[in-house]
This record gives sequence, structure tokens and C-alpha cells, in this order.
Amino acid sequence: MTTYFVSRHPGAFEWADAEGIAVDRVIDHLDPAIIEPGDMLIGSLPVNLAAAVCERGAHYLHLSLDLPVTLRGRELSAQQMRDCGARIERYLVRRM
Repeated sequence: MTTYFVSRHPGAFEWADAEGIAVDRVIDHLDPAIIEPGDMLIGSLPVNLAAAVCERGAHYLHLSLDLPVTLRGRELSAQQMRDCGARIERYLVRRM
């Protein structure tokens, strides 16, 4: 089992590290073909990619934020992420 953290945002990596979230691989782009059954993937994926992760038998943990409109589209620091209630939430996503 491999735990992946998918993000292109440095603040997200810093936040995860400070929170003690253990990951095996940090990647900035997901190719669903690398995902194996039992893997865990942490990130903020589009729904179609989250579904592909779950279809492959892996666990999808979403990096959720309560982001005010004033911070949309901006790079966030680890502290700003904490201020926005950053948390990891497990989802099961499937294509209908």
C-alpha cells in the first residue's frame, strides 16, 4: 500500500508535514494508472479522477478547506490553510 499526496501547492505540503500526515510519495499530477488496490490518495481531485482512484480499489481522502471567496485562486500558506479549517475527509466516489 502506498500513500500519495497530490498537490502542486507548496503550502499544502507544508501543512500536511506540520500535521504529521505520513505519505510515501508526493506528486503534482495524478496518472490513475499508478494506483493499486489498497493505496491511499490525499488531495483535492476533480470528481472524475477521485472516481478513478476509487474504481481502482484505492481510498480517496480529500483535502477540504472552508475557503472564503477572497482567498480563491491564491497560493495559501500552511497557516492560512489551518485558518480555513484544512482537514482530510475520506470519500467514496463512483461514476454512475
